[in-house]
Amino acid sequence: MIVGADRIAANGDVANKIGTYGVAVLARRHGIPFYVAAPRSTIDPTTPTGADITIEERDAGEVTGFGGVRWAPEGVVVRNPVFDMTPAELVTAIISERGVMHAPDREQIRRVLA
Repeated sequence: MIVGADRIAANGDVANKIGTYGVAVLARRHGIPFYVAAPRSTIDPTTPTGADITIEERDAGEVTGFGGVRWAPEGVVVRNPVFDMTPAELVTAIISERGVMHAPDREQIRRVLA
């Protein structure tokens, strides 16, 4: 598996489009390597972990109805995140223009950014 990334935290946690985490879990479960291909500019050394990345939420109306037809009851609580977080321990390697970081961690990321 190879996915992109919207943002990578200093510890190697990866924020990407919703569904990426599920793909990473399935890859791990089935022994398939999970790679993240992203430019160095995606890595944010000022963000310690993925928990520090604010996940954008889209309008609840995107999932409670369509075309003027509402199928969810009024008042229902909805989360509609744009991204999800994949922890570094599920990432086989991060591929950047400066090389490959196997089992990415803070030290490898620091070296790539140097």
